[in-house]
Amino acid sequence: MEVLVIGAGIVGLAVARALALRSHGVILAEKTGGIGNGVSSRNSEVIHGGMYYPKDSRRARHCVDGRRMLYAFCESHGVPHRRSGKLIVATNDLEQAKIEGIYEQGIANGVEGLSFLSGVEAMALEPNLFCTGAVLSRETGIVDSHALMLALQGDLESAGGMIAFHAPVERIARQGTGWNVSVGGADPAEIAVDAVVNAAGLGAQALARVTEGYAPERVPPLVLAKGNYFGCLGRPAFSRLIYPAPVEGGLGTHVTLDLAGRMRFGPDVEWIERETYEVDPGRAASFYAAIRRYWPGLPDGALVPDYAGIRPKLTGPGEKAADFLIDGPEEHGLPGLVHLFGIESPGLTSSLSLAEDVAERLSA
Repeated sequence: MEVLVIGAGIVGLAVARALALRSHGVILAEKTGGIGNGVSSRNSEVIHGGMYYPKDSRRARHCVDGRRMLYAFCESHGVPHRRSGKLIVATNDLEQAKIEGIYEQGIANGVEGLSFLSGVEAMALEPNLFCTGAVLSRETGIVDSHALMLALQGDLESAGGMIAFHAPVERIARQGTGWNVSVGGADPAEIAVDAVVNAAGLGAQALARVTEGYAPERVPPLVLAKGNYFGCLGRPAFSRLIYPAPVEGGLGTHVTLDLAGRMRFGPDVEWIERETYEVDPGRAASFYAAIRRYWPGLPDGALVPDYAGIRPKLTGPGEKAADFLIDGPEEHGLPGLVHLFGIESPGLTSSLSLAEDVAERLSA
C-alpha cells in the first residue's frame, strides 16, 4: 500500500514510521523546510503519566500506552530523556479536592507510580515548595523532543520512507480505489496513493475541507489556545516538575525543567483568534501571581519572556475538553483516509500509540 502522510510533526513522523515499518510505501509531505516546525517544537517536552483524562478516552489510553512505548523507544534509540517525576500540588481545600480526583482518575486509568502525599511530605521532597497536599507521579518525565523526532525520521527513512519538504497539500480527491493528492510549492505535483493520513495539526481542518467527498459537517471547529512560557533566571528551585491544580483549557502554569536543568514556567491559556507567537512581557504579572501560590520565594524580576505555542483545540472557554478525534474509514466510510483532529497535549506522549492506531485502521 502506498500512503501519503501530511505533516512532519511528532505525530506525523510517528505515523509515517509505523506504516513504513509495516512495509508500506510512505511519503511524508511537509509544507515547511524541516521537521517539527509547528506545534511539536513549541511544547513543554513533558512525557505525561496519563492521570488527567477520563477513563477509556483516547487521551487516557494513548497517553498511558504511548508513555510506555516512548520510554522504550528513547532507551533503544539513545534519545535523551529523564524520568524526573512530577508533583501536582494543592494550596487550598478546593485544589485539594481537584488533585484527589486526579489521583483517583490516574488509578482508574492504570497509571503506575502514583502516590498521594501530605503537604509536609511533598515539601520535604522539594524544600522551596508550598502546598497542602500533592500527587506524586514517578513516571512523568522530560524528553529532547527534537532528538526524538530525528530518531523517528531515521527509522522512517531506514524503512524506505521519504519526506518531501516545501510540499504544501492543496487538494485531496478520490481517484478509483485510491486518492489523488495535489501538492503545491515550487515544484507542483499530483501524487496517486492508496491512502492518506492528515496529521497536519493546526492545518488539519483546512485540509479536511479540501478533501473531496468528505462531508463538511464532519470537520470540527478549530479553537486556538495560545500557551505562553517564561524562562526563569537563576538556579532551578526544584528537582521535579511542579504542576498546580488544572485550570480551564490547560494544566495550569507549571514548572518544567529541560535536560540541561533550565527552569521555565508555562504554559498559561490565552484564547486567540489567529496564530501569533509573540510573548507579551505584560503577562508576567499573572505568572508571578500563579507561581507564588506554590513557590512563595520566586524573586522579583526573575521571569523573562521565552516562547509560545498554540494548542489545536476542538472546544473553547466554558466547554468540556474534547477527546482526540480520529476520523477513519469506519467512521466516515471513505476507504484509505484518516483525519486527525485536536491532537494537543498529551500528543507528544501519545504519538507512538496513536501511530499504531492509525496503522491498524488502514490495515483493517
